[in-house]
Amino acid sequence: MQKLNLSQVLSQKLSPQQIQFIKLLQVPTAELDARIEEELEINPALEEGRDEEKTQEEDFSDNYEENIEAPESDLNIDDYLNDDYGGYKMQGDGNYSPDDEDREIPISGGVSLHEQLLSQLGYLKLDESQKLIGRQLIGSIESDGYIRRDLEAIINDLAFSQNIETDLDEVEEILRKIQNFDPAGIAARNLQECLLIQLERKEHPEDPVVQNAIRIINDSFDEFTKKHYTKIQKRLGIEDDELKDSIQMITRLNPKPGGISDGLVKTQYIIPDFILTHANGKMEISLNSKNAPELRVSRSYSDMFEAYDKSDKKDKKLKETVTFVKQKLDAAKWFIDAIKQRQQTLLRTMQAILDFQTEFFVEGDETKLKPMILKDIADKIEMDISTVSRVANSKAIQTEFGIYPLKYFFSEGIATDSGEDVSNKEVKSVLQSMVDNENKRKPLSDDKLVKLLNDKGYNIARRTVAKYREQLQIPVARLRKEL
Repeated sequence: MQKLNLSQVLSQKLSPQQIQFIKLLQVPTAELDARIEEELEINPALEEGRDEEKTQEEDFSDNYEENIEAPESDLNIDDYLNDDYGGYKMQGDGNYSPDDEDREIPISGGVSLHEQLLSQLGYLKLDESQKLIGRQLIGSIESDGYIRRDLEAIINDLAFSQNIETDLDEVEEILRKIQNFDPAGIAARNLQECLLIQLERKEHPEDPVVQNAIRIINDSFDEFTKKHYTKIQKRLGIEDDELKDSIQMITRLNPKPGGISDGLVKTQYIIPDFILTHANGKMEISLNSKNAPELRVSRSYSDMFEAYDKSDKKDKKLKETVTFVKQKLDAAKWFIDAIKQRQQTLLRTMQAILDFQTEFFVEGDETKLKPMILKDIADKIEMDISTVSRVANSKAIQTEFGIYPLKYFFSEGIATDSGEDVSNKEVKSVLQSMVDNENKRKPLSDDKLVKLLNDKGYNIARRTVAKYREQLQIPVARLRKEL
């Protein structure tokens, strides 16, 4: 039997304004301009430009709240007629000019790797069938310069797609010709073949150093990759100096002959969200706002309200129009207010990080970083941890010592013998210094690194050292060995 029950439930839901603020908060400055352009396109009440009547001072504490779903009969246009739809400019260095956005960014053009190889293929004396085979092989070369497809598969492709009957010997013959193209080592099927091709194309192939290098790659490639130099010496019967010279020659070869020349190079630039400056012994933080245009609410929409105020209020169509205009004005003002709140939150969070890590920002020394987690900053600015996380995510600051992502300043603590906690970044810095200064003939093992760190007062386990070493992209001791 079904029963109806009445119960009270208390719940919290985010308002549309809060959702908009959260989304804007996690957007980095580099993408904020695109977000603003999107809003300008969908909201005609929001426009770009400077309001001459508005002063440059912006009050961050102004909060606008209006019920967008108010019934038509309760529509109060007085608030809109008397409201000052001020302009908005992001706080920055004041050097922004609208003309900066209109400048064209030159894009460098170039010849791709495949186009270079096809051009060189044209100089070979090949018949039409062989040229098609050569084109198929070049088309199989990957961006790093290798052909990893099995030649039998390429032969099948030629038979089905090009109707060309060929055999493995003919394909390998044309492949060897392509392997003589520039850059040296191109079209190799593996690293060993790539290095051999480059060694065989040396200016003086009869040089003993070159000959020994070829023998190492041919006969002891596995030992070379594992740096088992003693085994190589025993197998090849060469002296220490000869081995050292040949190993140095091999290590100078290019393991990726294709490089990044395939197509245009895509370079990503880090645009800092904050700029830290030192003036008169004080550190000042400002927001990088070069890519943010000035925003204001359209004055023409205010004129519509004035026309409505002077007209017959019984006109139903005019009422519907005014209601639509009101909704767009609300959305525009909410968006501008969300941008202001974003500014305020970013600056408060960055100021708290600056206060916490003052010693680092003064000297730029990584060992001066203190252990700091999201909760430390959240408690200081009296905001939720998720808010601090959104600010720290994909944001960066420009200092006198370089550009740092905000995540860089957050780290866990490690106990020392004195009972104090130090940042794990300090431990990583010390670890990196130890590896840089070690004897490369006898590199330090993880066990030795643990002992040295313990001697310096850092209570750290071997597994933690191995984890930090991997994070720093430091290979194991055996692979760091040099002659």
